[in-house]
Amino acid sequence: MTRRWPVIGVVFALLWVFVRGVDLALDPLLGQFLLGLAVGMPVAFLFRRLYAEEIELGPLLRSVAAVAGYLVVFLEEVVVANLNVAYRVLWPSMPIEPEVILVPLRVETDVGVTTIANSITITPGTITLDHDPEANALYVHVIDGRDPEAIVEPIRAWEDYALSIFDEERSPADPAPEIAVYPAGYQNPPDPLEREERAERRTEATDEHDRHGGDGDGGDTDGR
Repeated sequence: MTRRWPVIGVVFALLWVFVRGVDLALDPLLGQFLLGLAVGMPVAFLFRRLYAEEIELGPLLRSVAAVAGYLVVFLEEVVVANLNVAYRVLWPSMPIEPEVILVPLRVETDVGVTTIANSITITPGTITLDHDPEANALYVHVIDGRDPEAIVEPIRAWEDYALSIFDEERSPADPAPEIAVYPAGYQNPPDPLEREERAERRTEATDEHDRHGGDGDGGDTDGR
């Protein structure tokens, strides 16, 4: 166990580096980190009574390692996706076959799902269209869906790290759910409210049909 406010001060310093958006070089990174410490440590000490006094560093360090791994695989995929999209733009035959893939998730917390969804949208060539809360799945539109498994592979890698970062109930060892691919050209996933309304209308129509059928008039015979 260690006091929490110095850890919060370090977190403030890291956030300062990200907010400043410095060049990826040792001198500017170190300079901005030290500046962030100079500001973050006093602020963390001043507001130390707003959070618990002590913290366990073991789980925190494991989370930091998972965050680092997430950033590495995410940045790698962003670079690869940029090159892939540039190739398709410059290639005369324009090899583009859009698809929508339904990707069920193992992460369940709001912050975990949001992190995965935003990572997909930030990556060139893919965009998150919607989240189905009942199935806990994302509708992902891809620029080329001929190999769905290859598209979902980096998403699963991000999810493995997210399971550790956000202390989810499931673990990376748990099997990933099966994906589903929609026909080419499918752009808009069904709206959840619209699905519910259609289901209610079907139920009402069935009840009405049963009532008419019970009156002895033979009910509907047109097959509807």
